Amino acid sequence: MSNTMSDVTLDPKTPGGPIEDRWDNHRFDLRLVNPNNKRKFTVLVVGTGLAGASAAASLAQLGYNVKAFTFHDSPRRAHSIAAQGGINAAKNYKNDGDSTYRLFYDTVKGGDYRSREGNVHRLAEVSVNIIDQATAQGVPFAREYGGLLDNRSFGGAQVARTFYARGQTGQQLLLGAYQAMARQIHLGTVTLYNRMDVQDVVVHDGRAQGIVARDLLTGEISSHSAHAVLLCTGGYGNVYFLSTNAKACNVTATWRAHKRGAAFANPCYTQIHPTCIPPADEFQSKLTLMSESLRNDGRIWAPKEFDEARAAGDIPDADRDYFLERKYPAFGNLVPRDVASRNAKTVVDEGRGVGPLKNGVYLDFSDAITRFGKETIKARYGNLFDMYERITGEDPYATPMRIYPATHYTMGGLWVDYNLQTTIPGLFALGEANFSDHGANRLGASALMQGLADGYFVAPETVAGYLSGLLGESPMDPGDPAFTAVQAEAEDRAAQLLAVKGTNSVDHYHRELGRIVWDYCGMARNRTGLEKALSEIPALREEYWKDVKVLGSGDSYNQSLEKALRVADFMEFAELKVRDALHREESCGGHFREEHQTPEGEAQRDDENFAYVGAWEYAGPDIQNDAVLHKEPLVFENVQLTQRSYK
Repeated sequence: MSNTMSDVTLDPKTPGGPIEDRWDNHRFDLRLVNPNNKRKFTVLVVGTGLAGASAAASLAQLGYNVKAFTFHDSPRRAHSIAAQGGINAAKNYKNDGDSTYRLFYDTVKGGDYRSREGNVHRLAEVSVNIIDQATAQGVPFAREYGGLLDNRSFGGAQVARTFYARGQTGQQLLLGAYQAMARQIHLGTVTLYNRMDVQDVVVHDGRAQGIVARDLLTGEISSHSAHAVLLCTGGYGNVYFLSTNAKACNVTATWRAHKRGAAFANPCYTQIHPTCIPPADEFQSKLTLMSESLRNDGRIWAPKEFDEARAAGDIPDADRDYFLERKYPAFGNLVPRDVASRNAKTVVDEGRGVGPLKNGVYLDFSDAITRFGKETIKARYGNLFDMYERITGEDPYATPMRIYPATHYTMGGLWVDYNLQTTIPGLFALGEANFSDHGANRLGASALMQGLADGYFVAPETVAGYLSGLLGESPMDPGDPAFTAVQAEAEDRAAQLLAVKGTNSVDHYHRELGRIVWDYCGMARNRTGLEKALSEIPALREEYWKDVKVLGSGDSYNQSLEKALRVADFMEFAELKVRDALHREESCGGHFREEHQTPEGEAQRDDENFAYVGAWEYAGPDIQNDAVLHKEPLVFENVQLTQRSYK
């Protein structure tokens, strides 16, 4: 199935010269497409979250013909809508010492020095434009009394650079991008395909030629050709089954692209978010995120005593351990997510967890309510407090929230160069679908920043540079054998699953896969556990294809088949994820190998041997033995490699 990349060198195409000039110089060097020629090109955008909607709107506004695909009934349901706390930008409105360079530095440091400097600096540069764009679209960012946009703090930074719209920032930004795309739909420059689930990428003559997609309502599988394909399909966090992601989020588009020749970079890098509502029972199917912004005013603590039986309000301050403030006085509760998560896990593992299942720690707002008043806290976080009360039945104004880490975001993804192009020419990956900006840990409020930076400001220029070389060429005929062969594979894959007629549900196998990956490749990993996972996952996958029960048929609306196809991809991807974690004999960011930690229990990197991007080539179905590792060395010219410290 794969197209080999064994002879391909991972060339990041990062421009030379002073880092602050690289993006501008690169933009000038990129070839352009004149306005009259843009309408001769067709671009497919897969996914309509922030990255996809902004890219579709921007490319269409420039004059390209865009086809946008979403598996939702409306692009407004894309998972970007669930982002809560805010979006970073180096505006320095608070006059507290922020700058483009400081945002760049904090991001590289927050990612534990495992990201590409050139991409991160560009992200910091573009961040200021995103806020102007969104404000012009009418995004209702919070404002101070004088009318200026307000900012709050997020983890991993000592400045306030996060713009926000209460706890609904993702929703408001998505509405802005959606309305920009909807305008282009009205003008006829964007054709929107709802309820279409991408099954594969078509690669021919060494470049991406289009996609094969399944209509979720009718079951019909169809082919769509174009000059370029943009994958904006999010991350792979649902490999864990329990995560903060929407249940439909999946790895399929990027995994199928990987099997067609796109390198998959750093799949072991997964972010565990520290501020989630703990699961209530073993049958829960999804976890709920409480925004990191709550850590601005909430204080995280656990009882000092083991198996504490008193209610939170009855535990005096002397018997509370504000463990983040104690261990990291400079950053306190605003340490990066990976640090906060590991410390919460340590406390619970020690036997100091709280709640009915003793599986959480407290996030307490009593001090902030006393200092600012209930109405001020309500104005800042009211919708989040309401959501918490609806889910738990507990009033967070009166008693502390209970939180515990959960899978949230994925820093790994398809390998892309500085132009956001994968190792398959003509195939681009934007937002969470690529690996490029966050290293081994994403700072809070940077996901929205990256998605919109890629869609509004980077891809429109770099995609043009690629398309300029195709002037005069028409897209392939969707009836070409290159398309019909891939379409036949997709139809056969669905038929195989329907034919199994086993005894266990898709969710049964997904839950079991998630247990394996969480237990052995979750917040902490070690060689013994990873090797155990590598023995259990193939066995589970074999059982899945022999005994999964998929209800219904393939020629109608069938959620069971929809899930089955996605879980089949998770079964394969999980093995590569664990394989990547096993090979990386160091701790960095969200990848915490227990064998590699400092005496204080912090992540200990090995810069001499692992300062690289690990990009995997698909070379056959035996992933453990067939996958080929390619290494892109990470060069640090502007940020000094040091042991991260937030003390």
